[in-house]
Amino acid sequence: MIVADGVTLALGQPPARVQILHGIDLSVATGDSVALLGPSGSGKSSLMAILAGLERPSSGAVGVTGLDFATLDEDALAVARRGRIGIVLQAFHLLPTMTALENVAVPLELAGERDAFERAAAELEGVGLGHRLDHYPAQLSGGEQQRVAIARALAPRPALLFADEPTGNLDTATGAAIMDLLFARHRDTGATLFVITHDPALAARCARVIELADGRIVADRRRA
Repeated sequence: MIVADGVTLALGQPPARVQILHGIDLSVATGDSVALLGPSGSGKSSLMAILAGLERPSSGAVGVTGLDFATLDEDALAVARRGRIGIVLQAFHLLPTMTALENVAVPLELAGERDAFERAAAELEGVGLGHRLDHYPAQLSGGEQQRVAIARALAPRPALLFADEPTGNLDTATGAAIMDLLFARHRDTGATLFVITHDPALAARCARVIELADGRIVADRRRA
């Protein structure tokens, strides 16, 4: 599902150039659940952005879902992500003028899906929001908004799902419920799940835990 070979990332220009990632080598199997664990500033989100095709590495090769991301231009990367990669972020990024149903359905419509609203309704039902289809983000709690964001990420039925600190804006109980939902949907769909976190307890729920420090992989272990 994911192959990274010698990936580096440097930002800025000399003499203020900052090295974010240092020679990352990584392979993730289809259907696996992986936690990328590390403190703030360790490069977790930068690595996710590269693996998701949102950022280009300074050097190295990246293969995702069988595609060589290094050979694709920005437009081709956007097409490659569509339907293949779902992303759930700490910030919900819902459109405030659209209902929960519209927030999930409109990206499907733009991708040319004929049954966009039916699929959106089914995904919202799947995350426990079948009774909130016509509510706007401001009418939803933080946990409900994050569930809409999860439904939006899952609706295209991606083979790969990234979650970058998805509970960071939620209280402990709501955050735990959101992670229960993500892992349940991972099991139900068979999608590869890649969770970025600084929480060891959350990371321990994944089958594999990769630790990042100062832009380098310092540990890689699989749960017994």
